[in-house]
Amino acid sequence: MKRRLTKQVIFYCSLFLGFCAYAQQDLSYTQDEFLRGSITPEREWWDLTYYHLDITVDPDEKYITGRNTIHYKVLEKKNTLQIDLQPPLRIESITQDGTPLSYRKEGNNAYMVLLEKVQKKGDLNEIVVQYSGKPREAIRAPWDGGFSWKKDRNGNHFVATSCQGLGASAWWPNKDHMYDEVDSMLISVSFPKNLMNVSNGKLRKLEESDTLKTTHWFVSSPINNYGVNVNIGDYVHFGEQYQGEKGALDIDYYVLRDNMAKAQNQFRQTTKMLEAFEHWFGPYPFYEDGFKLVEVPYLGMEHQSSVTYGNGFQNGYRGMDLSDSGWGLKFDFIIIHEAGHEWFANSITYKDIADMWIHEGFTAYSENLYLDYHFGTEAASDYVIGTRKRIQNDKPIIGRYNLNRRGSGDMYYKGANMLHTLRQLVEDDEKWRQILRKINATFYHQTVTTQQIEHFLSRETGKDLSAFFEQYLRTPDVPVLEYQFDGKTLKYRYTKVVDDFDMPVRVFVDGKEKWLFPKKNAEWKTETIKGTELVIDRNFYIATKLL
Repeated sequence: MKRRLTKQVIFYCSLFLGFCAYAQQDLSYTQDEFLRGSITPEREWWDLTYYHLDITVDPDEKYITGRNTIHYKVLEKKNTLQIDLQPPLRIESITQDGTPLSYRKEGNNAYMVLLEKVQKKGDLNEIVVQYSGKPREAIRAPWDGGFSWKKDRNGNHFVATSCQGLGASAWWPNKDHMYDEVDSMLISVSFPKNLMNVSNGKLRKLEESDTLKTTHWFVSSPINNYGVNVNIGDYVHFGEQYQGEKGALDIDYYVLRDNMAKAQNQFRQTTKMLEAFEHWFGPYPFYEDGFKLVEVPYLGMEHQSSVTYGNGFQNGYRGMDLSDSGWGLKFDFIIIHEAGHEWFANSITYKDIADMWIHEGFTAYSENLYLDYHFGTEAASDYVIGTRKRIQNDKPIIGRYNLNRRGSGDMYYKGANMLHTLRQLVEDDEKWRQILRKINATFYHQTVTTQQIEHFLSRETGKDLSAFFEQYLRTPDVPVLEYQFDGKTLKYRYTKVVDDFDMPVRVFVDGKEKWLFPKKNAEWKTETIKGTELVIDRNFYIATKLL
């Protein structure tokens, strides 16, 4: 169902056809988008506390069957509850306390469940959702996700899930909205006996029958739905312990049998990653659940405490340096980037995918900080500045709220360069490090909004960053610093900026540092400056124009 424009808007659109096209594109939405992306009345009255996902995976038939037991706390006295499950999967039954419940489907993916039991505020209740079917098959995992049904070079099944954006309801029934993370979870998976399944958290029990194995993986920390994963293959295991800020951290690696030697060499970067990120961000957020790298048949994904890896045991992004600076070949992109998401995505999680930059901007920036820790600040600057060529500036980084719509892909490297610029404004690298550590401590295991992050950074830096964030997050434009310099007088201003944007910028006059403080609202400013050469600091993400 499309939302219709009002007669008044249509009238104005007839006068301004360009605006009309924009308005229709920006303001219309479907019923499925609303039910998937908003905190509906059928979601807001109950709080997730525990999942037990118990499924059997049949790789030969590309078929799954099982149940999800959903525990929740009643926040308000209501009796209709929304559960999400995407076709072609189907719900077979929903029960509460053994009583079958009635439900109706709305749109393609949402089920409204009518509860018979009185839901008293404060009560802890549960429902059991039985389901089965052939889940959506990933076309181009992880970007177009679902189940990846592959085979390894020896003909063994090699199966994995990925579903960010698409939603975990693509393969299991749940409350599929990011604002409410389940407190803990048990993931029970049955699969062919000759293989192994690796999921999130720690392995609590392994059972075997004549034809099947069943693993029971327990997650003790809050986890977002898309972070839950199943990985089935002919895995071999090795591991180590890392002595980190919170003590001993268990690290486990699961790779295909033929890749053990390559993995043992390449995965040495894991402890280097942890050392760097604990320095910049604070303790790894999931000591209780351990850290795993798990080989999969696609590039990789930030599944919580079960980071998936498919980068071919090589440095760079599939062997490429995304920055063309040379520094991108000093680390394995998937190990560093996807593990960086443990801090920004899995511990600090967006409430609405429109704010996905919180995940991707900070994590793309973490690549830079990894280099800073191990190779120095100049190397890090070379790298993050080198990624600017990948920025399109096509649309704002922030997407459309309440509709499961993300913003521009620029959220990665425009977000990283925005944060790199902010570091320059702080003018104190240790203070900046403490701000990054404090943001992780403040929002530890929480879902957040852009506004919360903006307010936090403004407060901790002691700067009014409202126009700064308005510019970089909500417009597609890069500030342009226009200037004239004749060796005696410097005249300068910003253009292509929002109102009140007056970010200072560092320049070097004959090699000596000087700060410029442009006026607000694109007004020219003139200063007497003597010198033969003026260089604008490359670490600021702005465009420059010498007039």
